[in-house]
Formats: sequence, structure tokens, C-alpha cells
Amino acid sequence: MPAHLSRRSALGLGAAAAAVSAGMSGPAAAARPDDGVDPTGASAIRRVYEREKARAGGTWHSHIAAADPAGTLRPIVEDDADHVTEGYSVQKLAVATAVMDKIDRGGLTLGTKLDLTQDLILEGSGIYFLHTVWGDEITVANFLTAMLLMSDNTAVRMCGRVVPAAEINDILAAKGFTHTRVEPVDNPNRFYLGTTTPREMHDLLWRLATGTLLSPSSCRFLLSITRSINGYHDGIRRAMSSAERSRIATKYGADSNDLGASRHEAGIMFGPDGKPRLTYALFAEALADRDNYGATHPAVQAHAVIGRTLLDNLPPGDS
Repeated sequence: MPAHLSRRSALGLGAAAAAVSAGMSGPAAAARPDDGVDPTGASAIRRVYEREKARAGGTWHSHIAAADPAGTLRPIVEDDADHVTEGYSVQKLAVATAVMDKIDRGGLTLGTKLDLTQDLILEGSGIYFLHTVWGDEITVANFLTAMLLMSDNTAVRMCGRVVPAAEINDILAAKGFTHTRVEPVDNPNRFYLGTTTPREMHDLLWRLATGTLLSPSSCRFLLSITRSINGYHDGIRRAMSSAERSRIATKYGADSNDLGASRHEAGIMFGPDGKPRLTYALFAEALADRDNYGATHPAVQAHAVIGRTLLDNLPPGDS
């Protein structure tokens, strides 16, 4: 893929990934009172987060919260959590939310079919560009699965055909999100993936896991994809068994901009009892190693260590 074009440009204009590098240190995470969350576990999470953040470098904007024994969500890490940042492929969670909202309102169904033509194909991440021949009719369920499981870029364009950019933003606003938006372009059915904040992504995830973001069936559908053990494993879920991975719904996003590389991951962990226990929204930018989109990127390695720590320190009530 061309080295001078970003994935952000790919989604709006039709090319794929990369850009520039840099390295900066971010602000310290604010230590909040534990407020009922196991203090030993919360302290361990904060300690590991700070250590791995320092090792990876860059500027981090993060929110981690866990449910106390009564099921009330309490913050553990709030590190510049209201910073508005490019969400990159983590934003695909918000796009999927808008599509499912339209389904809940009867505007389309998971079985609605669209033709997949060559002019829609984007390279970068995903599977559709690998086909080399196109012309299939595919369902909404098909391209939503590809978008969330394989982070397929072409699938974003398919979403835009059924829910235009302006409608996506109206849906997100109606759900109470202030900064989580896609960025429209001249073609109303295409868009850049836009911005979010760690706190708003945490809110989206918690409401998804508790069945309040959408209808219960739509929440279950999106969670079934993001919890699949066939999904992304380089970061949070790397050092885990298959059973442990299946308890974590996660979405990764990566790109580069004028600040440097960005490596993001956001998700939610469930206890063995099936109840949601912890959310994480880790947005790291101004990183070095811009062309490394693999598991050896320092920020992705940090995600793996943090992920193991999160799972090992789920709060009381998870067993």
C-alpha cells in the first residue's frame, strides 16, 4: 500500500495505510479512589499501566473501569480520558452501532443484501480486497462481521450505503455521544472514521455489554462478533487461553498521522459468570515504529501486558 497515504484517507478516498513517526511522553494517569473496587487489584492495574505506558512511549489517553461487588462501575485509570482523538478502526464499533440502531428501528435487516462491486473495494485491513473478483450480493450481517472481526475497510463503505454519514452522526448524538462522530466527505455515503474519547468509548462498551445501547438482540449480535476467538489477538488478548479470550470483546485500531503512529484498543471483559466486569479504552498516539502494525510494536506489547493484568485482577463478583 502507498506509504504516503493514511488509513483515514483510505476510507474516505480509496487508498490505504501509513504515515510519519514521533515519540513523546504522555501525562500521568490520575489515581482515583477505589470506591469499592478491590484496592489491591486496582493498584496493580494502575502500576502496570503506568509502567507499560512509559516503556511504549508516546502520548496516551485512557479510561479503565471495573464493576464493584454491587455491579456499579468505578474508574481505575482516568488518563486524559476526555481527550478527543482520531479513533481509527476502533470507530468501527460506533459505525456498527448506528447500523444496528437502524435495524432496531425497522429501516433494514441483518438479511438485507447489497452488491459488492469493484469500485467499493479498499485495501489495508480486511478480507474483501483479497477476493480479486467481485460481484457477490452480501448481507448486512456479512459485512458487519467482516468489519468488526477482520476490521475490513471495504465493509465501512458498505455501512455507508445503508446509513449515510449524517445519519450515523445523528444516531450517535441521539445516544448521548458528544465527540464520537464520523467525518463526512462530499459523497454522503462515504466518510472518514472520525473522532471519539476514551470516556465515550468506555460508555459505548458498557452500554453494549449491559444491553442498553441497542435492543438486547442487537447488543448480543455485536458482542458475539467482538468476543469471537477468531478475532484480533496481538494486543489485550495475546497472553490468554482460548476460554479467556472468549470472555473479552475487543476492537483494535492503528494508523499514523503528523504526531506519529497511533495504536488503540478498546473493549470489555466478562467474568466466568458471563457478567461484564471491566472496560478498557486505550488510545496511544505520537508513537514511534510507524510502519510496524504487528504484535512487536511497543504499544501493542504494552496492551498485551496490560490485558493480562486486567484479567488477573477482575474485581470481586467475577467468579
